[in-house]
Formats: sequence, C-alpha cells, structure tokens
Amino acid sequence: MVIGSGPGGYIAAIRAAQLGKTVACIEEWKDEAGKPRLGGTCLNVGCIPSKALLASSEYFEQAKHGLADHGVKVKGVTLDLPQMIGRKAAIVDKFTGGVEFLFRKNKVTWIKGHGRFKGRAADGVITVETSDGGEPSTHTARNVIIATGSKARHLPGVPVDNRIVSDNEGALSFDSVPKKLAVVGAGVIGLELGSVWRRLGSEVTLLEALPTFLGALDEAVAREAAKLFKKQGLTIHLGVDIGKIETTAKGVSIAYKDKDGADQKLAADRLIVSIGRVPNTDNLGLDAVGLAADARGFIPVDDQCRTSTPGIYAIGDVVRGPMLAHKAEDEGVMAAEMIDGQKPHIDYNCIPWVIYTEPEIAWVGKSEAQLKAEGREVRSGQFPMMANGRALGIGRPDGFIKMIADAKTDELLGVHIIAANASDLISEAVAALEFKAASEDIGMICHPHPSLSEVMREAALAVQKRALNM
Repeated sequence: MVIGSGPGGYIAAIRAAQLGKTVACIEEWKDEAGKPRLGGTCLNVGCIPSKALLASSEYFEQAKHGLADHGVKVKGVTLDLPQMIGRKAAIVDKFTGGVEFLFRKNKVTWIKGHGRFKGRAADGVITVETSDGGEPSTHTARNVIIATGSKARHLPGVPVDNRIVSDNEGALSFDSVPKKLAVVGAGVIGLELGSVWRRLGSEVTLLEALPTFLGALDEAVAREAAKLFKKQGLTIHLGVDIGKIETTAKGVSIAYKDKDGADQKLAADRLIVSIGRVPNTDNLGLDAVGLAADARGFIPVDDQCRTSTPGIYAIGDVVRGPMLAHKAEDEGVMAAEMIDGQKPHIDYNCIPWVIYTEPEIAWVGKSEAQLKAEGREVRSGQFPMMANGRALGIGRPDGFIKMIADAKTDELLGVHIIAANASDLISEAVAALEFKAASEDIGMICHPHPSLSEVMREAALAVQKRALNM
C-alpha cells in the first residue's frame, strides 16, 4: 500500500506492481471542481504546470523582444492569459490522466480519500483507514510506503487566500497580470514564478532573508545568475527582515528592514510567499504504528528509506534530503525493490538540481567552496556559452559550464551549469559522477557539432587547461 500518488508514490506503486505485488495507492487530492486526481503536488500545482507557464511566458517574451534579431518582425503582440492558463490546465489533465491509465495498466488499485494508520498487528499486518467525506473504510497490507509529499510553508499571521496573497498554487492561476508583484523568498520556486510574471509584464521584487543569493550554488554560477536576472528586470533584495504585512482588497503592503537595518516598505498588487515547504506528516496517525515525525516534521529513515517500524517505508519530501520529484521517484523504486528483497542503492551526491529560469541553472555533486572546506585539492575548468556556435545560432549565448575535479586523481566531483537547456545537459554529468569518471573521460568523448553539449567537453578539457575553442 502506498499513501500518496505524487512522483514518488505513483512510481513506487507501479514498480511494486511490476515486481508482482498486489498494490493499492491512497490519494485524497481533488481539483477545484472536486474531481479526484492522481499525481500530487508535482503534477497538479507544481513541476508540470509551472514549467508549462515558464515555456509560455518565454514564447511571449521572445515574440515581443527576441524574434527581431532573427529577422522575424512581429507587431501587435498581445497576451491571452486565459488561453495560457487553459493550456497549462490541459497539460495537467493529460498527465494526471496518464497516471490513472498507468494504474489501470499495472493493476494498481486507487483508493480515494485520506489515509491514516490505525495500527500494526503482531503478525506484521498494517491497517490503514481511509476517509473521503463519508463512512471511513479500512485496508490492510504487509508493507506500506509513505509518500505524502509536502505543502508550502506560509508566513505566520499572513493568511494565504490565493488571490492577493498566494503560495505556489495560487501563483499558477492569476486571473490577470499584476502591475507590481512582490515575492517573499528568492529560492527556486520564487525565482521561477517571479520569472513567469515578469515576462508577462509585472514589475517583480523579490525579498530574501538570507544574505547570499542562491547559497547552495557554486559561487561563480550564483554571481552570473544574479547579474543576468538583474539585467532581465528582476529586483532582488537580500538580507531582509520581513515585518508587518497588510492586505486589502486591492493589494498588499510589506514592511521590512533591508540588509543595513533601515526600514523599508514595498507596495504591490499581489504577493507570492515562497519560503520553502514542510512535510505532509500531520494527521497520518504515525503514533498508531510506533512512529513519530521529528521537530521539523520529517519521518526518520535509514539509507534505504526504512522507518523504525518493520514493513513501513517513507520516501520523497517527508524524509531527509532534497525536496525534488526525481529524488522521490528514485526512492519509490528503491522502497519497492527493498520490499521485493533486492538490494538497491541511491547515491544522493549524484542527484541533480535544476532551476528553470532563463537561462536554466543545473548542478550535480559539490561546489568548489564545499570541496575546499573539506580540505580537498581540486582543479576547475569553465567554458562560456558565448564561444559555442549552437548557442549563438539559437540566440542563447548567456552562461557557462564549470567542472570541478580532484587535483590528483582527476575524478569529477561537481558540474555546475547556467545555460540554455541546462536541465538536459546535466544528465551527462550525472552519468559521469555515477561512474566515477574523470574530467579527462568527458574530454575524450566525441560530442556532436554544432551542439550545446560541446560546452560540456570544452569545460572538461579546461580542467586540464586544454580547451580547444578558447
């Protein structure tokens, strides 16, 4: 039995079914019309719809400002926001319906409602109660995978109505383009959603409490990103202390102290709160099966996602590690294979990260600062997209690729990309890290010309100070 049908949950259910198990998946999600849906946050109000809007907003900006350089003259470009939102909704319908089809294909039973543990018998049988507004029903299983995901963290005392004050869910469905948009939080989600509405015409200001911009990134990439986002028109204030937030029917006022401690006030038509996410571990009845979440709401697990209660696993956003859909998927497969008696393994250092801004940002492994803090001697190589024929040809010359390798063994330790299609380019680096490749290995591999992937090879060659095109 799997509780939750997001990327971790539905993949876990399908993999368990492939392995010959009898599988049920509990999901309570309903859309605005009250229709039950599979797919969790990612498919309904997260990864999939946000990337659809990011793509649409990029096309809009290209039509207004980017096509003239290609000799394509476009006049009178207008925004049809309902059509754009409708396209996003249609993609969500297709993907969530696709999961439902996969469940039927793999004979996974979908139990609609909220799942809650009721107990675990001496023989190991686990009982879960589900409720969907009517009379609760009970179901039993030998093994249960908790995959309930996460929800947006809200600011204390600031109600989210998803009209004037929105979280990631409301920010995907604005009925109009706000003239002035404030975003609290300049992390992954804040930058992506801020980018969408800036392209569509909003004046966007991001307020970030941390003193450094995108502190998890390699410093060189973070500096480049800050420069490019400022050039695009995003205003980002770091080191702020958010004070009183007042809302009216027409807008919002945000009082804050800037990095120097001076009092400031920002007025906006709408506010997006993007200050992280918290695990969905409340109302699961964990105590009924001898479990408890930690102080931050996470369920403690071992390296194979086993909880302290035999037969119960937890994956994805409810456990340690990055809150990434593909990390949840891999953990879902691992949990299903553990139940089947296999010995799967995940190298968490080889899980890639992506920010879908323009240009995209992606990385895997460690940053130069992290490696130096560990006392590791390293060499790095960097190559600009500006020197790549394909990047120039498609009009996407911003950014670079940076590779970091051990100074003695040349083992590749980190790859950091800010460039067009970084989300695709990073896969080569993930494979290299998984196989413990040297930077020389990538430098020796023939890459197609002209292609963006050539920059991967040039960055690898640059580690050895032998880049060919710079």
